[in-house]
Amino acid sequence: MAPDKSVVACRGRYLGSCASSGLLAAKDDALILGSSRELVQSLGSQVEVRTGFITEEDEEAFLRELEPGLKKKRYEFDHWDDAIHGYRETERVRWGAACEEVLTRVRSVVFADGSKLLGPVHVLDLDKTGYIKPHIDSVKFCGSTIAGLSLLSDSIMRLVKEDSPSQWLDLLLPRRSLYILRDQARYNFTHEILKDEESVFNGQRVPRQRRIAIICRNLPG
Repeated sequence: MAPDKSVVACRGRYLGSCASSGLLAAKDDALILGSSRELVQSLGSQVEVRTGFITEEDEEAFLRELEPGLKKKRYEFDHWDDAIHGYRETERVRWGAACEEVLTRVRSVVFADGSKLLGPVHVLDLDKTGYIKPHIDSVKFCGSTIAGLSLLSDSIMRLVKEDSPSQWLDLLLPRRSLYILRDQARYNFTHEILKDEESVFNGQRVPRQRRIAIICRNLPG
């Protein structure tokens, strides 16, 4: 799907200033491409990328906790519902103090006070050759909001409206950023992480390396 550069939302260090283009500014230095300005505006409160949400030290703390367990697993190249290719995954309830502090900050930023959260945190490790196919997470297992930290690599997440494939958003997810999907963006759009060979944002190559996502969700209802 080739983005139409006339309907781009952009801001910040990757493409430089877009003031002269008349394009819509995105939040917190995030970069978002959309099939229309109207779509970007309508989903503006439901799709967010916060760059630099964690530090290098935070990232290293997560890796120290996760690598020993992940190294015992093999990358899988099929998935029970065929949604992921080239992955290892685990769930974790208990974290060390440094990681727990970051996760507490994620929850405070993303979820309303009193929200019932899915207890285990989902950890998804994508091989450099791995990718996530278009899918919508089951409403049986998670609620209206998904948030994920991106470790080790930049990547591109694509959202496509389930009943209208001509409506789409591309999100550039820089390493150590936090993405948030809420409500319509969560229920009515598929989401995917592009393959390395497809990882191009607004005409610029975004090399995909191994990527670990640390994902928090709320409960249904």
